[in-house]
Amino acid sequence: MIDFWLAAGLLLLVALSFLLIPVLRGRRAQREEDRTALNVALYQERVAELQGQQAEGVLSSDQMDSGRAEAARELLADTEGVAPARVSRLGKPLPLLAAILVPVLGLGLYLHFGAVDKVELTREFAQAPQSMEDMTQRLERAVAAQPDSAEGLYFLGRTYMAQDRPADAAKLFERTVALAGRQPELLGQWAQAQYFADNKQWSPKLQALTDEALKADPKEVTSLGLLGIAAFEGERYQDAIDYWNRLLAQLPPDDSSRAALQGGIARASEKLVATGGKVAQAPAAPAKSAVLKVRVDLAPELKAKVQPGDSVFIFARAVSGPPAPLAAKRLTVADLPATVELGDADAMMPQLKLSNFPEVQLVARVSRAGQPTAGEWVGRSQPLASSTTAPQQLTIDSPDQ
Repeated sequence: MIDFWLAAGLLLLVALSFLLIPVLRGRRAQREEDRTALNVALYQERVAELQGQQAEGVLSSDQMDSGRAEAARELLADTEGVAPARVSRLGKPLPLLAAILVPVLGLGLYLHFGAVDKVELTREFAQAPQSMEDMTQRLERAVAAQPDSAEGLYFLGRTYMAQDRPADAAKLFERTVALAGRQPELLGQWAQAQYFADNKQWSPKLQALTDEALKADPKEVTSLGLLGIAAFEGERYQDAIDYWNRLLAQLPPDDSSRAALQGGIARASEKLVATGGKVAQAPAAPAKSAVLKVRVDLAPELKAKVQPGDSVFIFARAVSGPPAPLAAKRLTVADLPATVELGDADAMMPQLKLSNFPEVQLVARVSRAGQPTAGEWVGRSQPLASSTTAPQQLTIDSPDQ
């Protein structure tokens, strides 16, 4: 921010010069006018002295005329080059008062209407966070600066969940749903946060949220996991096994959460058998995967407007789903043109995979500040099936708005 304020100060000095230079020139002109008035007074005094000497008979008429002419020549020589007197209607105090009020008023208007907070956020996000607390503070400031950003609210809610702040997360997910719509993933995240905020007490509200999410997407992983937890806590062990088996079928083979989920299924099975029940195992559906191959390039007219070190974010997001990217890759302008693959292995979160959503959109964004959510130029594809196998072409050709 130091260079920003230095530039602002330089512009302020330039603006003040337009006000102060006329004042200084006016003072110089005033001094010239004062000198002229003194010379005129001396001339009049000299003429009066000559007239007195003529009246006493000391000077003749010719000598009188010669003396008067000499005094006039001296007056003209002293006043030569002096600009005509200017009449000032504004007065001296007004420019000085304006010189004080203009910067004060400009600073006040900028602090009220300006975007100094967003400039600072852009600088911060260009650097890697030092800790989780640092990341949380950045996201909180970003949400405060852009309260209508569904992406900012969503990621801050996820961060609060990681910090065991479910009540705060639930409020943010509710706001995200209001902005982005009642998407299954968002409903599941909201229900999960609310469940832990209510001390694991199931309620009709939670049931309605999970029912709505699974009705729109029967494979919505957060709702499946939450319903399994609620069923286990309510000693409905077979329901817990069924929900967790459905969730297990959605996870990739190398997912780190599979072991914990299988452990939960095993504990639920043991408790079910201990209470005299019998485990009814449903055959697990084979996990499917999705991979999109896309070639990314810059439009010819933009190549002179970007820099080789500018970041290029390439990601796929659900057409009807959460605002978070499903898969993402990061390059630089110097790498373009480039061909990348976006698949389930590139998922930002285990429950957000390409194969979980029928339609996706490919997006490539150039961001000089290194922000994946905002930049200078962007290219977007038409909606396409996540199961598409044909290579796709994506051109960055439009201003990012």
